[in-house]
Amino acid sequence: MKIIDIIEKKKNSEELSEEEIKYFIDGYTKNDITDYQAAALVMAICINGMTEKEIVYLTKAMAYSGDVLDFKDIADNTVDKHSTGGIGDKITLILSPIIASLGVSIAKMSGRGLGITGGTIDKLQSIPGYRTDITIEEFKNNVKEHGISLIGQSLNLVPADKKLYALRDSIGCTNSIPLIASSIMSKKIAAGAEHIILDVTCGSGAFMRNKKDAIIISKIMKKIGDNSGKDVMCILTNMNEPVGYSIGNSLEVVEAIKALKGEMADDVKEIILTFGAFILKMAGKGEDLIKNKDKIMEVIQNGKAYEKFKELVVAQNGDVSYIENPEKFEKAPIIIPVLSEETGYVSSLNAELIGKASVLLGAGREKKEDDIDKKVGIVLCKKVGDQLSKGDIIAYVHASNETKANETIQMIKSAYKYSKKPVRKTRVILEIL
Repeated sequence: MKIIDIIEKKKNSEELSEEEIKYFIDGYTKNDITDYQAAALVMAICINGMTEKEIVYLTKAMAYSGDVLDFKDIADNTVDKHSTGGIGDKITLILSPIIASLGVSIAKMSGRGLGITGGTIDKLQSIPGYRTDITIEEFKNNVKEHGISLIGQSLNLVPADKKLYALRDSIGCTNSIPLIASSIMSKKIAAGAEHIILDVTCGSGAFMRNKKDAIIISKIMKKIGDNSGKDVMCILTNMNEPVGYSIGNSLEVVEAIKALKGEMADDVKEIILTFGAFILKMAGKGEDLIKNKDKIMEVIQNGKAYEKFKELVVAQNGDVSYIENPEKFEKAPIIIPVLSEETGYVSSLNAELIGKASVLLGAGREKKEDDIDKKVGIVLCKKVGDQLSKGDIIAYVHASNETKANETIQMIKSAYKYSKKPVRKTRVILEIL
C-alpha cells in the first residue's frame, strides 16, 4: 500500500477502505507520511468529501491512534460538552464548573483556536500557570477528586488528530464536514466520557454557514456516537453574531468569571441554561428541564459554580489570584473605542468579520506556528437589537500596536449594519437533535 495511491484514489472521488484510512493515519502519526503528502490527501477530502463509512473509519482510526480513557471505575455518568467553534465562545469555561458543582463529572479534552474561531485551551492558558498538558493519571485523578478537568490534547491522546488539526488550519481546510466531524468525535471517544453534548454552531462565524449543513454534521456525529457506544446529543446554535461581548483569550476568561458570578449576557445565559438542563437530564440528575435550569441558577447565585472554577484552576496549577481579581490580567497597551456612524438599531453583526479582526490583532492564528497574544481582542458594547445614536461606543479594540488597531476598527465598523426600525434580538437556540 502506498500513500500516493490513496491520494490518487480520493482525488478521483473514490471511496477509501478502512485499511487505507488506517494506513494513512498510522503513517502520518508516526511521521512515515510527510506533511505535504498529508496535505494533498486532506485537500482532496476537503474538495471531494467522504462517505458516511469513510468518516466512521477515519474517526475510529484517529481515536485509537493513541490511548483511550475509561472513567467507569472512578466516576459515574461523565459528561463532555464540545462546540464546533465560533467567535467569542467561552461557554465551556462557564458551563463546566456549573455542571461539576451539581455533581456531574466533567472530563473534557479541548483544542486550540482554528481559523477565525477561538480555542478553549488558548483561553485557559491565559490564566498564568494553568496546565493543559497534565498526565493522563492527573486528568483522571482530577475528575475523581474535583469532578472536573479541562485539558488539551496532551501526551498520547488522539495524536493523529493533533497533527491533522494543525495541518488543516495552515492549508485552508477548516470547513470540511467530514474532517470536523471526525476530529471532534475522535477526541470525544478517546477522552472517555459516557455522555457527549455537542454545540453545533451555524452562521457567518461558524464552519457550518447554514442550518442544513449543521443538521448534516449533527446526524453524522450522532451516528459515530451510536457506533462507539456513546450517548450523543446535538444542539444547533446561532453564530451569525459573536457569543457574549468579549472576543480574545484573557478577555473571554474575564467575561466567564463575571458570568459565574451572575453577570451574564442574555445569549450566554440562554445557551448555558439550555445545555446545562439537558446535561443534567442525560446524567440522570433530573428529568424536568425547568427545574434543572433552576438548579443551575441556584449554584450561580450561591457561589458554588464560581468556587468550582477556582478549584479547577488550583488543581491544574493555575494562579487563582487572577480569578479572584481579574484586574490582574495583563492589559493590551492600546485600548481604543469604536464609534457608531449611524443612529438607529443594530440589525446585524457579522461574526466572521469580528473573528477576522481578532486574528489580525493576534488573538488567533494565521499559521499553525503563530503565537497567541493573550491580552488582545475586542469587547463589544452593542449587539443585534440594541438601540444607539451616532457617536455611541459600539466596541473597544484591545491592540498591541496602532497599525493593527486602526485596521481592526474599520473591520468592526464594516461588521455592523443598522436599521431605522426596531430589530428583534438574535435567536440563539435553533434546533435540538
